[in-house]
Amino acid sequence: MDPDPKSARLGVPSYVWRFGQDRRLDLIARHAAPEGKRILDAGCGVGIYVRKFRHFSEHVSGVELDEERATEAGQELPGIVCALVETLPFAEATFDVVLSHEVLEHVGDDRRAVAEAMRVLRPGGRLVVFVPNRWWLFETHGVYWRGRYHLGNIPLIGYLPDALRERLAPHVRAYTRSQLRALFVGLPCRVVVHTVIYPGYDKLSARQRRLAGALRRLTYMLEGTPLRWFGLSHFLVAEKL
Repeated sequence: MDPDPKSARLGVPSYVWRFGQDRRLDLIARHAAPEGKRILDAGCGVGIYVRKFRHFSEHVSGVELDEERATEAGQELPGIVCALVETLPFAEATFDVVLSHEVLEHVGDDRRAVAEAMRVLRPGGRLVVFVPNRWWLFETHGVYWRGRYHLGNIPLIGYLPDALRERLAPHVRAYTRSQLRALFVGLPCRVVVHTVIYPGYDKLSARQRRLAGALRRLTYMLEGTPLRWFGLSHFLVAEKL
């Protein structure tokens, strides 16, 4: 097995649009109003959200670190650039909406990536962030064990002490509420939304539709309670001042 596979370093991009992505797109539309706006997907993978954003606006760009993924996305979608999200190749105040979807956990410098997103936003523009929640029951990015990478949903990794978690999952971050908010301290912005959402249960739905439906009803109800902080992903929206 490759000791440093791409899936560990960069994550696995979404190739299929399903219920979970639809739900996240609804959240983006509700809190960032992308209609007719200039939109950047910073860390776009193969462009699955870029494609959907084009239903809202013709001014959509994507940045992807991995050349293979950027090339694949660019075959169908104009405006895809191969670059680091920590050094975005755009002028200040270029975009109205920037999306960072499950990207910050993989970058070399997450604080710099957030600062760059703010730099390219216009005043009043919004940065939308999804990142893994430290208190979700599973580490969805796999772990390293005895020098080998094992992909899969590994339980309770986030509940381990920092030193042990970082030995098992050095390739990916998972954020507490305070850790995520710390990335925005001192930047010219205000946080307008911050919550945690539960998953779409799409893989489970393909096998056991009724069970997935029951889990959706139960856990989405929990999103309105303090138990939301045990969900899968943080959802944060920050507005540039």
